[in-house]
Order: sequence, then structure tokens, then C-alpha cells
Amino acid sequence: MSSLVTSPWRAVIIAAFFVLLAGFPQLGQDFYTELVTRVMIMSIFALSLDLLVGYTGLISFGHAAWFGMGGYVFALLGTKYQITSNLWLTLPAAVAVTAFFSFVVGLFVLRTRGMFFIMVTLAFAQIFYFFFHDVKALGGSSDGMNLRGKPTTHIGEWIPFELGDTNTFYYFVLVLLAGVLLFMTLLLRSPLGRALQGISQNEHRMEAIGFPVSRYKLAAFTLAGSFAGLAGYLFAVLNSSVNPEMLSWHQSADGLLMLILGGMGKLWGGVIGAFTFVLLQEGLSSFTKQWHLWLGIAIVVLVLFLPGGMISTFERITGIWKRRSA
Repeated sequence: MSSLVTSPWRAVIIAAFFVLLAGFPQLGQDFYTELVTRVMIMSIFALSLDLLVGYTGLISFGHAAWFGMGGYVFALLGTKYQITSNLWLTLPAAVAVTAFFSFVVGLFVLRTRGMFFIMVTLAFAQIFYFFFHDVKALGGSSDGMNLRGKPTTHIGEWIPFELGDTNTFYYFVLVLLAGVLLFMTLLLRSPLGRALQGISQNEHRMEAIGFPVSRYKLAAFTLAGSFAGLAGYLFAVLNSSVNPEMLSWHQSADGLLMLILGGMGKLWGGVIGAFTFVLLQEGLSSFTKQWHLWLGIAIVVLVLFLPGGMISTFERITGIWKRRSA
């Protein structure tokens, strides 16, 4: 656990974080409101990947497959086949479909370990990528699909919000981010979460003392896939479009970079990493066309001086505070 979790100032820091996010749309800057919305969505994606990489020790290069699949489920239901655009049907459908496919793929990929696991997850992701890229029934096109509109929310007349509004969608994503963080906190404190962290530390020992390691890893793989599908659904709604690049290995690599920047195996590391990564992208791209070069340099510098990720800064501050208090 990070110092952000164990620190006595934890509640204050977390409350301040959410208060700042809740008040941000009141500034009236739609562009920046959408930018922070995108950061929160990528935070959910990074958290889903951290469950695999940081807490279970499974490095996946194909995690973006579930991210893209979640977006395509909404595109197919609401735009391609015009079955329904209802939020309360399409959102659970996106999570359920990605959970199902991640469960099925997990049955195969979890038979491998180490480098072989990395390569097999990448291979499966490329299979899904080309399905959505080439198969016309799935909207096959390198350009993807433009969505017909935002998800509808009318079940009766009591639903009080409309996701077409920038601020409303922002708060909807904020609530989901808080929900994912709460779920992850409870999960990591549960017997399953403790077992996953034990598997990450020493899989063979956990297996030797009787834990069903394969089942636990499959559960983590499925949960991570479903949360990635949730993030992909929200990302598609935000952009009003989907494209095969959402499933590409580049997207998976971005998720890993977020964890490296924020801190792997630290609950808030994915959130901090997502904010750092996206804001670096936006800031550098507004100053120079060679922003990829400077982004790479910035990442290298951060990793060299903060090998534990950005969240290690909090650990250092907490350590200094404790020594002074003593």
C-alpha cells in the first residue's frame, strides 16, 4: 500500500482531491472539463491494468483489447445495428461482453508465464484488432465509426440527467471513478485481494500452501478486463466515435506508461500516472510538433529520479514527517 493509503492524512488528501474535481466544471471551461474527463477515464483504464500488473504480477501487452471492445459494444448497439442506445442497457452490456471475452481468453493465456504470457496477450489483442479493423459486420474500417449520439438515459421520467451535457457526463465519470477506487480498495483488503498480492510475490509458495492460483489469476484477469471495458465505453461516448486504434498495442503501452509514471502496485498510482501522462501530452503538444520526443525525455527523467513512480513523492514526504515527529 502506498503512503497515500496508510498516511493519517489519507482522508484529508482524498477528500481534497474529489472536492477539487467536483468543483472544476464550475470554472466554465468546456475544453478543460472534457480534458479532465478524459484523464479520469484513462485513470479507470490504468487502475484496471494495475490489478493485473501491480497486484497480480501479470504483465499484459494486450489489455487495450478490452478497452476497445467496450467502446465497440456501444457503437454496434447504438449506431451500427441501432438496437438500443439506452445507458442502462449498453453500459452493462459493454462490461458483460468484455468480462466474458476476457474470461475466455484468460483460460488460454494464463496457461503461460513470463515472456510467453506477454506475447500471447499481445497476440490475442492483435486478433481482436484485426477483427474490428477488417470485418464489416463489426464496423470494420481503419476510420472506425462515428456514433449517432450520446447514450440515452430515459427509463420513465424520473432520470434527472442528460449525458449530452459536458458537465453532466463529467460528474457521471467522476462517480464511476470513485466507485472503481472504492471497489479496488475493498477488493485489495479482501481474502481474494490478499491472495492476488501473495501470488505476485511468490506464486509457487501460494500454490504449495493450497491456494487455487489459476482460479485467482483468472478472476483478476476477468475483473481487469471488465473495468477496461467500462473505460473504453466511456472513452467512446466522450469522443463520439470508435476506431481500431483503441485496441492497438500502443494503447496498452500507454496504460503501462501511466503505471510506471504513477507507481505500480499503488492504488492511487494509476490515477496519478494518468493525470501526469495525459497532461504531459497536452502540454507538450501545444508547444511543439516534436512533442513525442520531449514526452519520451520527460518520462525517462521521471523514471530515473522517481523509480517508484510519482506516488513515491508522498512516501518520501511522509518519511521525512515521521522522522521529524520522532
